[in-house]
Amino acid sequence: MPLPLPRARTALLLTGAALLARRAVRRRVRRSPLWPLPALDTPVSGHSGRRSTTTHRLLITERASAAEDVVLLRLEGAGLPAWQPGAHLDLLLPSGLVRQYSLCGDPAAADTYTIATRLVEDGRGGSREVHERLRAGDEVEVRAPRNRFPLVDAPAYLFVAGGIGITPILPMLRSVAASGADWRLLYGGRSRASMPFLDEIEKLGAEGGRVTVVPADEAGRSDTAGALADTAEGTAVYCCGPEPLMDAVAAALPPGRTLHLERFAPASTSTAGAGPFEVELRRSGRTVHVTADRSVLSAVREELPHVSYSCEQGFCGTCRQSVLEGEVDHRDELLTDSERDDSMLICVSRCRGGRLVLDL
Repeated sequence: MPLPLPRARTALLLTGAALLARRAVRRRVRRSPLWPLPALDTPVSGHSGRRSTTTHRLLITERASAAEDVVLLRLEGAGLPAWQPGAHLDLLLPSGLVRQYSLCGDPAAADTYTIATRLVEDGRGGSREVHERLRAGDEVEVRAPRNRFPLVDAPAYLFVAGGIGITPILPMLRSVAASGADWRLLYGGRSRASMPFLDEIEKLGAEGGRVTVVPADEAGRSDTAGALADTAEGTAVYCCGPEPLMDAVAAALPPGRTLHLERFAPASTSTAGAGPFEVELRRSGRTVHVTADRSVLSAVREELPHVSYSCEQGFCGTCRQSVLEGEVDHRDELLTDSERDDSMLICVSRCRGGRLVLDL
């Protein structure tokens, strides 16, 4: 017995929809053989509970010179997340590069972020793009501030800055000066003209001789050992600048003082133990070989070219992946101890054994 006309029409429509859906799936599989990936219970790679990846589009309302080859940018927008001294943000440049800059303005200034960047002639292009392309009136995107260099409570403070390393320390100086805390600053640079915010800093420390300025062209190198020797037990020592400066501070740190470092470049690491190993990509069902002279990121992207990354120096966190098995040799400057329990930045970190399993 033939079907009634409305029921027959419905059956034909459903059959046609099913055929179209099946063809769409086949086309998707041909374009991407890994789709759909076999799902784990909770795939978390590429996601961080530490911070949101939400971006904010801001207007550059001021561009100024903070020192020779140092550009200051004031960024404004509505509803910006609050921040504390020591924080930095990710600046998403028009080219697609992502760079991290310390906030050097006033945390109490709502809806305003202030950053400063020195031109690095032999760098990887980020600072040059800031200097050559960004102007007042332009819009840029940033990610919310995060802080791995927080100002802690302490009976006294010694700040040691070199050149552009003054940027995360400047808001700390304003804070401790306003609170009446006991503090000192040792500030070095190539010359006075090259040292950002020098006038403001000298005014902050005008009473009590709290600030020692050491331009290399006038006085040579900073006496970090002498400055540290004059500190009392319990002093919090904050240092940011070139790696040799931070190494000198760490080497001369007396017992009973706490050291806090902020790096603008990766710390030099030994290649000891940097042998080859295997990385299983659990969800995609593949295994890659990581040789001693390449990164996990490089090896993984040969199989999964769409894996996200940015700085390739262990700072931004874009390439963070969840580790399911294996012991990680962490070489980043970003993750906390708890985050290192089950994740890694695959641009710089490696394996302490012969095998890692990633949630990819």
